[in-house]
Amino acid sequence: MNVVTMADMAAKGESPEVLFWVGCAGSFDDRYKRVTRAFVKILQAVNINFAVLGPEETCTGDPARRAGNEFLFQMQAMSNIQVLNGYNIKKIVTACPHCFNTIKNEYPELGGNYEVIHHSAFLQQLIQEGKIKVEGGSFKGKKITYHDSCYLGRANNIYEAPRSVLEALDADLVEMKRCRTTGLCCGAGGAQMFKEPEKGDKDINIERTEEALATGATTIAVACPFCMTMLSDGVKGKERENDVKVKDLAELIAESQGLQ
Repeated sequence: MNVVTMADMAAKGESPEVLFWVGCAGSFDDRYKRVTRAFVKILQAVNINFAVLGPEETCTGDPARRAGNEFLFQMQAMSNIQVLNGYNIKKIVTACPHCFNTIKNEYPELGGNYEVIHHSAFLQQLIQEGKIKVEGGSFKGKKITYHDSCYLGRANNIYEAPRSVLEALDADLVEMKRCRTTGLCCGAGGAQMFKEPEKGDKDINIERTEEALATGATTIAVACPFCMTMLSDGVKGKERENDVKVKDLAELIAESQGLQ
């Protein structure tokens, strides 16, 4: 897809308008790689001057800190901050709320101060500026429900940007019973993504999927790789994957632009 790395740019004495922080899921998870590609296609279509770190990017350390390994978190963070500061990075955009929250709120105490934007807010900005013109088209009148990521919503108070992006599609946005400040976790936050759930009557992602299906929506929109995995598993568990799709905001916008 011809994406420029920071090393390539620095070698030419250039610097990008924005650094796209891809994140572990966006780099290695087969499903979320499609989100990375969709977002990159959007950035290229609207001529945003951006770069990625490529092999110089490592995990932000979020799962390590959530799981209680503070030493590993600080090692990861310091390594990333050294690279980012070395390139004099000022502005970062990422599609992962966990990366967003960690770099924005936790890196400053270790010397990493950047303007960090989640891709939902970045897409909203591009739509408002008229750089992305959404006609609605294939989404007009279709029911879409949006699941609030914990690290985007309750942790950073970002509720309207993702909804604004979805409303631009001219779709019928239907809310789940628990949404915004009372939204329910998908079950993967706090490093729970990497372990089996404790014994109980029902997994959280099944509970949340049932709430999403109850809206009658044919698309469940998400803005987080963890939520994408948990809700996709929930939809499969309910044997509804043929008629209900879980998609990221970037995929929906790319689709509306004919970029998929």
